[in-house]
Amino acid sequence: MRNLLITICYDGANYHGWQIQQNAVTVQQVFQEAVKKVLLEEPNIKGCSRTDSFVHAREYCISFKTEHNIPCVRLVGALNHFLPEDIAVLNCREVDLDFHARYSCKGKEYIYRIWNSNIRNPFLNKRALHYWYSLDETKLNEAAGYFLGSHDFSSFCTIDSRERRNMVRTVTKSEVKREGNMVTFTVAADGFLYNMVRIMVGTLLRVAQGKLEPNDIPKIIRAKDRKSAGPTAPPHGLYLNRVFYEDVNEDE
Repeated sequence: MRNLLITICYDGANYHGWQIQQNAVTVQQVFQEAVKKVLLEEPNIKGCSRTDSFVHAREYCISFKTEHNIPCVRLVGALNHFLPEDIAVLNCREVDLDFHARYSCKGKEYIYRIWNSNIRNPFLNKRALHYWYSLDETKLNEAAGYFLGSHDFSSFCTIDSRERRNMVRTVTKSEVKREGNMVTFTVAADGFLYNMVRIMVGTLLRVAQGKLEPNDIPKIIRAKDRKSAGPTAPPHGLYLNRVFYEDVNEDE
């Protein structure tokens, strides 16, 4: 028995997230169909995250066990042959049998891209948020800095029917940078709550609009109340950028 760790990237514009759903096309469904065509079996596939509809991934990790002896390099080529052009396998490696793409994950990094111009960019349609009002990236970076550290991020989680659980997350990177008209928010943490990054972005945009000050962020965190934070930013600007594991990519 082999346990394989496969890294893919995908443009999520045409998919309703990773996880299989009824009456909606998802990345997991398309990937599983490609695996079946190559290996002639349907292994139990584990994804590293439940990305939402229309969210993208520059690095998404998948693990599954198989008795098939196909070399990793051949598996990469074979899967890419059957996958659509908006999904690509980047690499494959064998890992310990107890490795799990989700539960072995030590952290993730997301980016959110904002095209800050009064003129839209057709090439970024469904791949970045078009925001035509002025953005002060220095002020936004100051606000983003308040997310750093271990906090209860209840204010930055969409309320749903899931059971209340530990809402504390440790943010290790949180910054806003500009390159030309592209403003990018980068955030890394040991884990993320439902819609956490998109609500962070919506709150930062409230700062940009002058409705909040950077030093209001700690008050919002302490409130532990979703209503105190900004709106949930649209999904198409969000990318899962990196996935971190011990003894797998710690040297990267």
